[in-house]
Amino acid sequence: MTDSMTIPQRVLALRSIFAGNHAYRTLEERFGYLLERRRTEIDAGIVAEARSIALIGNSGGGKTTAARHLITSHPGLVLHDPVSSRMDVASLPVPTPATLKFVGQTTLAALGFQLQRDRTAQTIWDMVKDHLQARRTLFLHYDEAQDLAAHQTPKELTSVVNTLKSLMQHPVWPVGLILTGTIELKTIINHDAQLARRVYPVEFPQLDLAFDADRVQRLLHLYADRALLTVAEEVGTPEFAARLIHAGAREFGLLIELVIAALEEAMMGNADALRIQHFTAMFRKRAGCIDGLNPFVAEDFERIESRRLLDQEGDT
Repeated sequence: MTDSMTIPQRVLALRSIFAGNHAYRTLEERFGYLLERRRTEIDAGIVAEARSIALIGNSGGGKTTAARHLITSHPGLVLHDPVSSRMDVASLPVPTPATLKFVGQTTLAALGFQLQRDRTAQTIWDMVKDHLQARRTLFLHYDEAQDLAAHQTPKELTSVVNTLKSLMQHPVWPVGLILTGTIELKTIINHDAQLARRVYPVEFPQLDLAFDADRVQRLLHLYADRALLTVAEEVGTPEFAARLIHAGAREFGLLIELVIAALEEAMMGNADALRIQHFTAMFRKRAGCIDGLNPFVAEDFERIESRRLLDQEGDT
């Protein structure tokens, strides 16, 4: 990052930084193992049922960003080869409404095939499996996977589970799943014992005000350095880190968003250091709250329900 960059360019560069955590390292390790196992089986001509990963956490925890980074940065993955049509991983958000038929249509579209006429759900999923094999796809990533169970009857949920299992148990080309979602995703996984034993759960825990303070302070310095700013003494304290953690509803992804927004505030004011006033102004704009409900101002900040104030924001 250089001084000649515009503020939007500097903010975009900050957003491109990926800050991993223990949960991400677990995800990366598990995915690497399953990928290597699948490739070994293919090379040996062995067809074995696939295994899957469920990345679970609250909205704003950073699940979507983590999955996207995993898929786009993992060495050796081919996401699109125009010559061979190979696609090692196909990634898509679960559509709304999350009927089996619509999810199947959306999956076909992610694989590069658009239906020209109406088909039954069964036919669509048969086509999905054919296209997964044709594109040599090893994993399907469904983001917001908890929506697969939204408003489903027990019978419909069973159909969803059976469809997911059929992908992993395909007799010719089994495909693993990467499911990212909120805690409700466990409803799908635990609905069927056979599915549960095929899925490795990885949970994104909430941040702890005391335990994660040092790590948050390091992140503040990392992002400020990239923005060519220093960190004011008032910001580089454990007490401020606790305020920041609480302001981000104790969610890692939301916290990163707040840090970047505060740095943008500082850059717009031509500041040379990141200060509390930048966090205060940023949160006031973002949440539209009075200072009495601003965790960077209020003395008793832990009483403030930051999640409610940030409800309009999405996951990261």
